[in-house]
Amino acid sequence: MDVRSMVEGYRDEIIERLGKLVSINSVEGTPTEDAPFGEGPKKALVTALSMLEKDGFKTVNLDNYAGYAEMGEGSQLIGIVGHLDVVPARKEDGWDTDPFVMCEKDGVLYGRGVSDDKGAIVASMIALKVIRDLGVDVKKRIRLIMGTNEETGSKCLAHYVEKEGSVDYGFTPDGDFPGVHGEKGMVAAVYRSKKTGIRAIEGGTARNVVCPKCTIRVDRCSFSKKMLEDYFNNNNLEYSIEDGENTVEITLTGVAAHASTPELGTNAISYLMCGLKEAGYQDPFVDFYCSHFGTEYDGKSVGAKCSDEYGPLTLNNGVISMKDGVIEGSIDIRFPVTLHSKQVVKMMKDRLEDEGGEIEILSTVEPLFFDPNSPLVASLLEAYQEVTFDTKTMPMVIGGGTYAKGIDNTIAFGCAFPNKDYRIHNANEYVEIDELLLQAEIYVAAILKLLNL
Repeated sequence: MDVRSMVEGYRDEIIERLGKLVSINSVEGTPTEDAPFGEGPKKALVTALSMLEKDGFKTVNLDNYAGYAEMGEGSQLIGIVGHLDVVPARKEDGWDTDPFVMCEKDGVLYGRGVSDDKGAIVASMIALKVIRDLGVDVKKRIRLIMGTNEETGSKCLAHYVEKEGSVDYGFTPDGDFPGVHGEKGMVAAVYRSKKTGIRAIEGGTARNVVCPKCTIRVDRCSFSKKMLEDYFNNNNLEYSIEDGENTVEITLTGVAAHASTPELGTNAISYLMCGLKEAGYQDPFVDFYCSHFGTEYDGKSVGAKCSDEYGPLTLNNGVISMKDGVIEGSIDIRFPVTLHSKQVVKMMKDRLEDEGGEIEILSTVEPLFFDPNSPLVASLLEAYQEVTFDTKTMPMVIGGGTYAKGIDNTIAFGCAFPNKDYRIHNANEYVEIDELLLQAEIYVAAILKLLNL
């Protein structure tokens, strides 16, 4: 029997397993002694390990940070590294269905995590089962490693590496086919108001998501309502303006997208700030925001605009809130793979503050880069090509950060197929069932290639 038919035999099981995992809200929650990232991520990990244990694989739970299932023997280790945590999702953010109840329509599955990254984990589970069904001589150990904190810091993977070490060859099914040989570096920062007349502001779902909705409250008669409405209408934006006794509440709806591709979204914070300034609202913080960010996503106004042969720097403002009269918001910068974080920070040094606000650099992550001709990248590319017959699409550099930065000898490989937008980190995230099966088939081919290195 060929691999495609073997994978097809697990179609119902793939759907059932994914539905069970999607039903667990594994957004990071309140940590407890035995649930470092909250009960949801812990439950997802325990559930996934239980599935693999019932399959007959050896399983290990590393303090509910991460866990793995293993098959094979030998000194060398092949790792498949995926994550079970997800970004927040609420029905009111534009979902057509409950994001934590997987829905199937016309061969397509909808729900938070069906693509990022629970679907890929289920496809990897099936790949392990097919490898075992094939009866091949597995002279290396193969591990499906599952973390629970990828979206909010990857401390789970750091814990795994501390306990178990790295792998000899690995891939994380949390990027793009036919492979990601480079990942941009990252700068995480925050901006804060120094002086503002804004009464309240709230927006965003996560720092690595383009802000999809923002609500602000300001004094009445502090701006031209007509000019603000004209600005919103001219930019085809959905909004509401509600007058209170002394204040006005404005809500603007944008379009969410992953922070690594902010050009695919519409940032509600940015358009709200620029709209207010356009409407004559005079405020030191609004001036600060507009002069440092505006509606750009290339970092130009903070002095960080740059690019290399693999792509440009991007900047995203994800979340914003106000506490004790001070506004604070997140900045997520992805910078080119040929640069060092010190160069990027240096470019920004003269644009970090003015009388209305300030920017504080919190942390940096250096880029990841593999030679496209290295054995790991070349082997995974061959596996993809043999299954899909796509010889035109080549391994790439992305703005997204994956587990590959936290564990040696690993690149992102799948789960996204070329030129597809699965609405990851957005409402109505989806995956086609046939593509899940194709993923599993590609992962089987990839593991077989890595076994022969």
